Amino acid sequence: METGEMEDISLNSEEVTVGQGSEAFQERHDQKTDLDSQNGVLEGRKEFVAPAMGMEFESYEDAYNYYNCYAREMGFCVRVKNSWFKRSSREKYGAVLCCSSQGFKRIKDVNRLRKETRTGCPAMIRMRLVDSRRWRVLEVTLEHNHLLSARTYKSIKKMSTGTKRKLQPNSDVEARTIKLYRALVIDAGGNGNSNACAREARSSSDHSDRLNLKKGDTQAIYNYLCRMQLTNPNFFYLMDINDEGCVRNAFWVDARSRAACGYFSDVVYFDNTYLSNKYEMPLVAFVGINHHGQSVLLGCGLLAGETTESYVWLFKAWLTSMSERSPQTIITDRCKILQIAIAEVFPRSHHRFGLSHIMKRVPEKLGGLRNYDAIKKALVKAVYESLKPFDFEAAWGFMIQHFGITDHEWLRSLYDDRTRWAPVYLKETFFAGLAAARPGETLNAIFDRYVHKQTPLKEFLDKYELALQKKHKEEALADMGSRNSTPTLKTRCPFELQLSKVYTREIFNKFQLEVEEMYSCFSTTQLHIDGPIIIFLVKERVLCEGNRREIRDYEVLYNRAAAEVRCICSCFNFYGYLCRHALCVLNFNGVEEIPSKYILSRWKKDFKRLYIPDNGSNNVDVTERIQWFSQLHRSALQVVEEGVISLDHYKVTLQAFEESLNRVHDVEGKHE
Repeated sequence: METGEMEDISLNSEEVTVGQGSEAFQERHDQKTDLDSQNGVLEGRKEFVAPAMGMEFESYEDAYNYYNCYAREMGFCVRVKNSWFKRSSREKYGAVLCCSSQGFKRIKDVNRLRKETRTGCPAMIRMRLVDSRRWRVLEVTLEHNHLLSARTYKSIKKMSTGTKRKLQPNSDVEARTIKLYRALVIDAGGNGNSNACAREARSSSDHSDRLNLKKGDTQAIYNYLCRMQLTNPNFFYLMDINDEGCVRNAFWVDARSRAACGYFSDVVYFDNTYLSNKYEMPLVAFVGINHHGQSVLLGCGLLAGETTESYVWLFKAWLTSMSERSPQTIITDRCKILQIAIAEVFPRSHHRFGLSHIMKRVPEKLGGLRNYDAIKKALVKAVYESLKPFDFEAAWGFMIQHFGITDHEWLRSLYDDRTRWAPVYLKETFFAGLAAARPGETLNAIFDRYVHKQTPLKEFLDKYELALQKKHKEEALADMGSRNSTPTLKTRCPFELQLSKVYTREIFNKFQLEVEEMYSCFSTTQLHIDGPIIIFLVKERVLCEGNRREIRDYEVLYNRAAAEVRCICSCFNFYGYLCRHALCVLNFNGVEEIPSKYILSRWKKDFKRLYIPDNGSNNVDVTERIQWFSQLHRSALQVVEEGVISLDHYKVTLQAFEESLNRVHDVEGKHE
């Protein structure tokens, strides 16, 4: 049972806090300032980010200090209107902070000599302790019904000495507040302390403790976050602030990307290309792959530098937005710092290095060697053609011995890390098409067409939404194409017919190629039996360099009773569908339908209809409105995804929403 208790503190009490009342601050606000006639907001005081629904704080004290600092910047005082405590533990779990002019005097106080200072001002924030043990802002009113002016601050001078001591700028409260909430204050074009911090950032050669923001970048971030919070109800962001109050790291994810996380976060590629290549903008991105094989954005960040601390902070921020659900596989650049951070935050995930990133570095790392072309050819053969670890190690050993490169530092370190990047060691890892395990396949940066080395942050934030809109449109068109068209069959194989009705068009085209290439496999023979498992040998004519064909042997394990088939090439784990060799074995054994375990739901054309992401919906607190909102938003977004497929879908969806709204209003009417 939870109870509510009042903490109603009057304006003249010593508990009133307006931030920190330094004399310099008071003098600055005693000067003449233009006022916005509509809401009394002081122009030029928008240094602090305004309160907004969804903001989260580590503790009640942090939230309280933030609102007081915001109040100081805007020119009003704060008091605690309500607090709620758990009866059993006396733990505070909810509060309302309001402008000190909120409400009116009680009737018995009306005749007192003290002048009335309250105006019934509506400005307030309501916040609550949520499941993540953070304090989240649930309701905000920014407008005041009175002027905000220097008179608010002059009341400080009338306080006792004891009270003024609480408001000194060097107090722990001030330090903590600046550390946590001056996130968007720091800008090269700002005023006062902001300017000093910006100068320090520019003069320091070590920017690992702060973002190297240019003039106008802070305002661009602020404008973007404000716009997204207004237009994107499930938008999520976190800011990391250093001890000087400067932005160190930032993370954000919009509503559609959060929805995509629910569907496609089984395998994630963490792209730090722009950061590691020292682009103007230190952007990093979490990327997944959707049911059409298209890349989808799962979250973005800006990092001060490639440090373990920054990466750990970012990964934890993303995990928070994901409701603490770790990916099955996470792919990154080959980097020891990343390896340490991922081991800490995602200990149960399979961490693998992007093979395409490694192969791209071959010219840079080996280009100066004698016989470079021959070395590269031997390396490619060892990496892409080895079917067993013994084959890889033998080919590698031959390469370094034959070309006399045993002491090459990069190759030596690469070999030490081989179990994280060489395909032959990764056959038990599920990649969903992000393995890039074939020659020529790459992991492309999701913003490649929109970001170049000198792209400024302000320009990127403008292009960001355009890029995402294009991605969403591509997915919607692919949905429409998959549902409204029937693929042309190229063989009489029953597997092809079976999956033509199930897979999206893009994934089916890839699987169809495997069916066609079954005819390159000219021999399927039984090698031996091991209990219920039969081992088959499939011979294939493989097209090699110079248009010549080479015969290769592939071992395939088959268990009829368990309906299991596994090929040594591990196409299923790498790409999510069965290979030509496994299909040959199924066909050889008279199987006419691919077992259901090898038809992944994530490739189905109606995947989003069939699969409801598990975002803790079964554990929704019936008293927690913010959880209601999140669950309703997720459910509505599923309907929206269907509604944009065609004009007919759009009309039906719009009508359904109108009918739903009327039914909700009917419920409201019954309670009146």
